[in-house]
Amino acid sequence: MKKIKVNLGKRSYQIVIGDKISSQIGSLIKSLQLGEDALVITNSFLKKRFGLKLAGYLKKSGYTVKFEVVPDSEKSKSAKQVFRLIDRIGEYDVKRRLFIIALGGGVIGDLSGFVAAIYKRGVNYIQVPSTFLAQIDSAIGGKTAVDLSLGKNLVGAFYQPRLVLSDISVLLSLDKKQIRSGLAEAIKYGVIQDRQLFEFIEKNTAKIINLNQKALEYIVYRCSRIKAKIIQIDETETKGIRTILNYGHTIGHALETAGGYQVYSHGEAVALGMIAAARIARDLNLLDDKSCWRIKNLISKAGLPTSVRSINRDKLLNAISHDKKFIRGKNRFVLPVKIGKVIVREGIPLSIIKKSINSLMK
Repeated sequence: MKKIKVNLGKRSYQIVIGDKISSQIGSLIKSLQLGEDALVITNSFLKKRFGLKLAGYLKKSGYTVKFEVVPDSEKSKSAKQVFRLIDRIGEYDVKRRLFIIALGGGVIGDLSGFVAAIYKRGVNYIQVPSTFLAQIDSAIGGKTAVDLSLGKNLVGAFYQPRLVLSDISVLLSLDKKQIRSGLAEAIKYGVIQDRQLFEFIEKNTAKIINLNQKALEYIVYRCSRIKAKIIQIDETETKGIRTILNYGHTIGHALETAGGYQVYSHGEAVALGMIAAARIARDLNLLDDKSCWRIKNLISKAGLPTSVRSINRDKLLNAISHDKKFIRGKNRFVLPVKIGKVIVREGIPLSIIKKSINSLMK
């Protein structure tokens, strides 16, 4: 078992990473004094696959357990779903000391965290991420949100979990599409701050996709450590440091929105966004051709898309214009200057953005 502390003063918490560590959930949360009644938000598949076993571990440690099941899709991240959950929780939460467990991927983590943030002005919650992408990225850092029709994650709050429990054994049941989706975020971490991680993925792509446990654990640990350090410095993204975690996400989120969250998974959209941002950086003479090629080549090697299909160009540009990362009406992109280093640049000329999008749509 490996532990990483996210040092945020009174809001500090640990990321715990290891094999078959879900069985230790009771002892891990006992000292946190979260409450006595666990409300697990998950989907129907995960409830059967992992949730019932998790409930057994919690009950052995003296906790009561109730499940709230939500649909397994991005459409669960809606105001309608938030208030349905809050009504259900309110009915249940009578003479209880309740805390929330988010058991799932990024959608369930975002939704559960947002519900925890606004119910009774904040209740304790923990993240038990069940996907590669969630263990690498979305379960860590306290960004919670739901979507609007205009764009992704436009309503949300910074609200830190009390614990992140990343059980590597859970990943071994994932299909290759889900592993590839998570690998996109791992490639992101390599580009923004860890050349060694990038090179590890280049050399071990096949092992990772084929669920080599040591390779998966190495990546989860490395990415979690990077994100923890960034969050400690810039928890609420006011210093411009946490912003680098958005590499690939400006165009990536726009692709998800323009496709109605049906065409691309989050990881696939981010992969395309990373290629587009690398080309923007190259066209601005910030990144050399070889590094731009290496980013695209690794994305392709990972089995992720390198060109856009079934997305209307005008819808995509409109979605980009509603991106929440814009500042004072100016667009803002995270651009690589070499493998392992990025910068944040505002006011990129529209002609250069369109050129990068056109190159994706060829």
